[in-house]
Amino acid sequence: MGSVLSPDTPKSEWRAWARAVRAELPDVSAPVTATLRDLLKRLGARRVLAYRALSGEPDVSALHGEFELLAPRARFRPEPRLTLHPWDTATEVSRFGALQPPADAPQVPLGTVDAILLPGLAFDRAGVRLGYGGGFYDRLLPAFRGVTVGVIQHALLVPELPRDPHDCPAQWLVTERGATEVQ
Repeated sequence: MGSVLSPDTPKSEWRAWARAVRAELPDVSAPVTATLRDLLKRLGARRVLAYRALSGEPDVSALHGEFELLAPRARFRPEPRLTLHPWDTATEVSRFGALQPPADAPQVPLGTVDAILLPGLAFDRAGVRLGYGGGFYDRLLPAFRGVTVGVIQHALLVPELPRDPHDCPAQWLVTERGATEVQ
C-alpha cells in the first residue's frame, strides 16, 4: 500500500495517516519475530534493545530467552532520554501506554548493546523512521555503534518520509515479508 503524502507533508499529517493505516492492519507479530530471530542470529547479536509494543505495533517479546532483551525507559529530567534496563524489569505502564522499567531498575550501558529494534509509525525505504514525536530514539542513536533494525508492517513502509538533519536511518528494515538491508 503506497501513501498519497509527499515528503514535504508535515510529520503531524504523516502520523495521522500512519495511525489510520495501522488501525486496519492484521497482527503480523509472528512472521516479523521469525524474521528478526533469523536476522539477529545471522548478525551475531546477543544483547538487543527491544521495545514493549504499543497497540498496533509488531510485538517482539517472543525473542526474549533467545537473546538478552533490554527494555527502554523514557526519562524527562534533567533532559529527555532513554535509559536501558533488563527486559523483565518492565512492569509499569508508561505515559505512552507501553510497559517500562521502574525508575530505580538497574541500567545497562548503551555500549554493551549489539542491536536496537526500532519501533515507529512508518519507515521509508532509506531507513528513515517516523516516530511518535518525542525524539527519544533521535537522542539515543548518534552514540550507538551497533546494528539498527526498523520494525514495521509492510503497509507502513513508504517510498520517502520527511527527513530531519538529526535522523539516523535504520540499517535494516524488517516487515512480515522479510528483512532488507538499507542501501
